Amino acid sequence: MKNLWQLIKKGNTSSAIASLGNTGLAIIKAIAASVSGSGTMFASAMHSVADAVNQGFVFVGSVLAERKPTKKFPTGFGRVINIVCMVAVIVVTIMAYETIHKGYKLLKHPEEATNFWLNFVVLAIAVLIDGAILMKAMKEILKETRTEATGLGKFPAAFKNAGKAAPPTRLVFYEDIVATLGALFALIAIVFAHFMDFLILDGIATILIGCLMIGVAFKVGYDNMVGLIGVSAPKDVEEKISRIILGDPDVRDINRLRIVQEGRSYHVEAYIELRQGMSLAEASVSKMRVNSLLLQNPDISDVTLGILEDDNIRVWNPSADLGSEPQKP
Repeated sequence: MKNLWQLIKKGNTSSAIASLGNTGLAIIKAIAASVSGSGTMFASAMHSVADAVNQGFVFVGSVLAERKPTKKFPTGFGRVINIVCMVAVIVVTIMAYETIHKGYKLLKHPEEATNFWLNFVVLAIAVLIDGAILMKAMKEILKETRTEATGLGKFPAAFKNAGKAAPPTRLVFYEDIVATLGALFALIAIVFAHFMDFLILDGIATILIGCLMIGVAFKVGYDNMVGLIGVSAPKDVEEKISRIILGDPDVRDINRLRIVQEGRSYHVEAYIELRQGMSLAEASVSKMRVNSLLLQNPDISDVTLGILEDDNIRVWNPSADLGSEPQKP
């Protein structure tokens, strides 16, 4: 029980908060939609249901992904979160279809919604809550990627670095961009429908929300598909790790470097060339020193190093380092 609680505390905070927030939003939106008959409110409620379910699944997946490696699974459980996020993508896609279908029906047969102020207040609350969740996700991205940004600069910085963040944080970020925009679309739609009798906008906004959900499903699905296959680390991560290796006084070159991203962790495999004339004992000490330096980075989960003697040919070229065996040109 103690170990389970420790795992839960390591779970993704953004997804847990987002799941709770969207559960509350889904309930009040569903009540408002049933009372008023608003199509955009229905679409917004469906989106909140999808978000709540997804982010709940993702939080559970992030907890399971923190389990320590075992003899049967020596590389750990980092990719569990990718599997869970793929399930979340299926849920979003189904909800998106239902939302677009509802919007199409409203375009063919526009319906006048009632209880304008109820819808207005609920959607205004939704914008505030979804916006707060989005801000939390942005802060998590900046924290996980160790990026400094302040004020309005947080959004572009978070968007730029989202690919380096943990899969659950990315999911919350993308979904809540859509959730916030969707609530704004719905708010605009009910205002126009009420004051200008532009009922067709209800169906248009509903379809737009559904299309945004499909966009999120595609983006998150792609990110997690490549994560399941095994994707290489971003260029700046590779450069940072290579600088650590080459910074050791005994290292003369990197013959090969392969870094695989798994969740928010990296698996490092490298062949390093050490200065000439070293004894086996000295080379082993240097290898262990480099290994220790790399593992000081909390994002690196394991390191496998091979050692070679320097042959005075400089070959470290990250863009061409794709071979499976160490070799010289």
